[in-house]
Amino acid sequence: MTTPADLEPVWRPAPHEFADPALPPAVRVYEVGPRDGLQAESTLVPTAVKAEFCRRLVSAGIRSLEVTSFVSPKWIPQLFDAEALMTELDLPDTVRQVVLAPNERGLERALAAGAREIAVFVSATETFARKNLNTTVAGALDNARPVVEGASAEGIGTRGYISMGFGDPWEGRVDPRRVADIAAKLTGMGCSSISLGDTIGVATPGHVRAVLDAVQAEDVPIDSIAGHFHDTYGQALSNVHAALIAGVTEFDTAAGGLGRCPYAKGATGNLATEDLVWMLHGLGIDTGIDLDALTDTSRWMAGHIGHPSPSRVATALTAARSWSTTPSHGRTDDVHR
Repeated sequence: MTTPADLEPVWRPAPHEFADPALPPAVRVYEVGPRDGLQAESTLVPTAVKAEFCRRLVSAGIRSLEVTSFVSPKWIPQLFDAEALMTELDLPDTVRQVVLAPNERGLERALAAGAREIAVFVSATETFARKNLNTTVAGALDNARPVVEGASAEGIGTRGYISMGFGDPWEGRVDPRRVADIAAKLTGMGCSSISLGDTIGVATPGHVRAVLDAVQAEDVPIDSIAGHFHDTYGQALSNVHAALIAGVTEFDTAAGGLGRCPYAKGATGNLATEDLVWMLHGLGIDTGIDLDALTDTSRWMAGHIGHPSPSRVATALTAARSWSTTPSHGRTDDVHR
């Protein structure tokens, strides 16, 4: 006679791998949870918890990590402790550690704190530049230039972000040629990589290809491009796949899907790292990331910010594993560790 215990699942879910030789064999997962993710949360996370978050991400296999931002706490109170966090971190030298420096003062603080790579931030649209950066698109580029040049003088690389690259909640559609022009200007300044941001999550795969084609037409190499997709309309993974076909090999994500765009109604957080890794592993693409360890880290952080992860993969893996953590199955370990 079949009992309820006989119906319990015994397979530990993992994606079946079917490699596509037309796609890149490996991808850099650029984790933005500690910076872009936590800065959008209402909860002020203690410095020690942020540091532990970074350690757990690295332990799970993350090798490109955006740690914090050297911006005034008046504007982003969640990142008030940038210097303290840098002091507390003790990550391996093999881990790429990036900090955002929005201006020359931010760069000075970042360099004094021992930053190894800098990120700068510009907008593809005038309205967002005015509302978020209190300047124009040209002004944002002018502000970025001394940061890039100052970092380069110290032998430090710079990553450039282009926000609202696929749509703007005030201006609507964004011409791919405008994004390409800004990408070319950032590359000309000395940015070694350019992250194309779908800040409100409106892009579709064809749109992604159009922007990438425009960017390459401006002689920005595809291997310097990263994709930063939000999942507001459920298109993030489709957009990643379109970018993979075009040759993009770096994607920005946040563990557990942390973060959101406060300027667009209904905009969700960053593409969840777990969701990206599940798809990439299914395609036979190496990420170096342990999906179970990453899921544990997201669940742990969810306990500190006070709400569950929106990641579908993290939610599904947690549910699939929960049966084996109950006392009836002889397990008493604390799943939050």
